[in-house]
Amino acid sequence: MKNEKHKVKHVLAVYEEAFNESELTKMNEDSLLDKVIAGYRVKSIWSGDVLEVEAYPYWKIPQEKRVKRDKNSSKAQERLNEKNRQKHVARLINTNFRDYRDLYMTYTYSDKYVPEDYEQAKRDMTNLVRRMKRWLKKQEKYEDFELKYIYSTEHTRNGEKVRAHHHMVTNFPDREVAEELWNKGRANSKRLKADDLGFTKLGEYLVKEKGPKTAKGYTPSRNLKQPKVTVSDTKLTRRRAAKIAKEEIGAQEIFEKLYKNYQFKQMDVSFSDYVSGAYLYVRMKRIDSPIKNRLNRGGDKDGEKAPH
Repeated sequence: MKNEKHKVKHVLAVYEEAFNESELTKMNEDSLLDKVIAGYRVKSIWSGDVLEVEAYPYWKIPQEKRVKRDKNSSKAQERLNEKNRQKHVARLINTNFRDYRDLYMTYTYSDKYVPEDYEQAKRDMTNLVRRMKRWLKKQEKYEDFELKYIYSTEHTRNGEKVRAHHHMVTNFPDREVAEELWNKGRANSKRLKADDLGFTKLGEYLVKEKGPKTAKGYTPSRNLKQPKVTVSDTKLTRRRAAKIAKEEIGAQEIFEKLYKNYQFKQMDVSFSDYVSGAYLYVRMKRIDSPIKNRLNRGGDKDGEKAPH
């Protein structure tokens, strides 16, 4: 049985770009219960209060030849890479930073200090982080403080050069000092404020910059925690996934039963013209009691652990 399981070929990385049809056609509907589908893999990504669930088919035999490749494939892959980069940054922010407590900083330049190039702009941020760490060490109550941050440098937009500026999310404990330590121009700070999807929109905005030197597009501190990821091949059957995709049963009820203490927020369903099944992408948010919320905002506890 164990050997048989290992024969199942999961190749979503190859086909992810193929699940790009939002309309359920007759052909897509007929493919939902295709016998070539071995089952549905459910990937759960726990990032702070936000839970993402990706459910997708895995097949009994390799499906590479069924995926259409054309001159637009490289562009499709580029879009997919961009989307995954935005997801990753949003997950880092949701995992590591706190609502109403941590900061979103914007740093801009006065005419005198506009950097000559992207490399100089990056050095300016490196120096800012050093000043932040030096200041913390000089404060007795913060001498053991663990500074966390993630920042991006914007210098082009849609291929056109723009005035360089920086965006940073940080747990730096003093808002006024975080502004004062920037010595190149103006600084603006805001307290983080989550919505139904945590800080997901902020994460997407942070890496909107596109350019030849910003393939990664962001710089994180090394001490950031990674989101927790679990994978299961038994949470969702092929038949139930098909019913969800066809809206024959309510997705909200199903996923809220699967994930206690999480509230269903939205779901995207995608189909493919080349491979069988459907791709379900669900986003949920943790429901906490007021007492837990006050503890998490006021202290250093991580709060309730993600269920297994």
